[in-house]
Amino acid sequence: MKGETLYRLLADNLPRRAEKIALIDAGRQVSYARLMTEVDRVASWLVGQGVAAGDRVIVHVRKGIDEVAAMFGALKIGAVVVNVNVQWTPTQLAYVAGDCRASAAILGTTGAAGALPADLPLLIREGKKLPSVAARWDDLAETEVAEFAPEPDSLAMIIYTSGSTGMPKGVMLSQRNIRIGALAVAEYLDLSEDDRLLSVLPYSFDAGLNQLTTMLLVGGTVVHQPVAMPSEVIRMAIRHAVTGIAGVPPLWNQIARYLRDAPTPLPALRRITNTGGKIPPDILPLLPQVFPGARIFLMYGLTEAFRSTYLPPERFAAKMGAIGQAIPHAQVFVVKPGIGLAGPGEQGELVHAGPLVSMGYWERPELTAEKIRPCPELASLIGDTPVVWSGDLVRVDADGDLWFVGRMDDMIKTLGFRLSPTEVEDLVSKSGLVTDVVAWGVDDAELGQAVHIAASLGPDATEGAVMAHCRKAMAHYMVPRRIHPWPGAMPRTASGKLDRPAIITACKALL
Repeated sequence: MKGETLYRLLADNLPRRAEKIALIDAGRQVSYARLMTEVDRVASWLVGQGVAAGDRVIVHVRKGIDEVAAMFGALKIGAVVVNVNVQWTPTQLAYVAGDCRASAAILGTTGAAGALPADLPLLIREGKKLPSVAARWDDLAETEVAEFAPEPDSLAMIIYTSGSTGMPKGVMLSQRNIRIGALAVAEYLDLSEDDRLLSVLPYSFDAGLNQLTTMLLVGGTVVHQPVAMPSEVIRMAIRHAVTGIAGVPPLWNQIARYLRDAPTPLPALRRITNTGGKIPPDILPLLPQVFPGARIFLMYGLTEAFRSTYLPPERFAAKMGAIGQAIPHAQVFVVKPGIGLAGPGEQGELVHAGPLVSMGYWERPELTAEKIRPCPELASLIGDTPVVWSGDLVRVDADGDLWFVGRMDDMIKTLGFRLSPTEVEDLVSKSGLVTDVVAWGVDDAELGQAVHIAASLGPDATEGAVMAHCRKAMAHYMVPRRIHPWPGAMPRTASGKLDRPAIITACKALL
């Protein structure tokens, strides 16, 4: 059915919004009609290369209008989009292209071409000397292409994980997954066609993709900001009268501090949203101060279940840090394995059911069966319907709102206690002495595991001051046995989160 395809999120804006601005880059903007023309140019090239419905197409283009046109050009002919972040290494790009058996690739520059098979058809936006198999974007003809209408449950996109703990694995999202995700988020954020969302998060990240799809659904405008610098984010927000900004905790950390030191009115801003982890507890109270009048949405999701929970902004002041309850059209449960559902005050693993559950991992049936499987504790409610086991430990409060505790496989076992790294990080952050912090456990003969932290120290802060705060604010078993000072900002993944495995590995190498 045409009405349930991902491509239709864009196409259904015509003809009514033909002249409305759909996308804005730093030096360029396009209307919905002009964007559709670019989409057809890409689709026509793909058809000419023999790409058909179900074939995988790599999109490796810097955030912007061209990236969106490339994705929807592939979607129009029923191909599967595999968006690879431009920050990924050539090795990662080559692996993804081979793993998904790509039929074509659309690149921003010639720089990445050398990582791909020599016979893979390439479409390249910029570059002086193109490989023999490549076409130049500017040479594409403006030819309208017939739309292919895939089934709603067919594969639309493959989103690859960062691969920080191994080679990337591809999460398969259906047409329906992404469309329902757009419907759900647009509903609880109360989005409309007069909204302008600032897009900082990459489209290769499910939360970033959802920003684009929600705006296309309601006929709004996306303002692209590919550089996650606080000053540039705020400058673009002012320049284009942005009504919404989405970010991950490290970005909100930087923006809140920037606006605290340089207060800047943002009269058009209606809402800000967070996903991808917990905002540090010293930053949460700053948000209403630096964004007065804006509604603050704390959200949670994972790629395997696309979008999951949110905390209504009316409860932000009373429940700073909570991830709330299920978004519309989603089902979430907190399970105590072998026992049943967790009640108020109890902890358990967060599991996900419903139409947002992904199709699993690309060509990895064993891994899919391990991650997405029936839950015996839910048999009386949903039967043997497979659910996504998140691996995240959460707590249920008296109102049914959820609080993220930590990754179950990251728990630190010290002196007989099970300790969440997140809890340690939160308490360290409350000192106001650090900008970034990561905690983990190191094997210890006497303690079981010793708590270590890596911390980017703030101006005039010292290791001694941080340790003194920890001894005062923490239970004895939580106090770090070692602080690893980190010079400058900590490394981020392509989606903007702290790259915990890289940080921990670097610190361990110095032990």
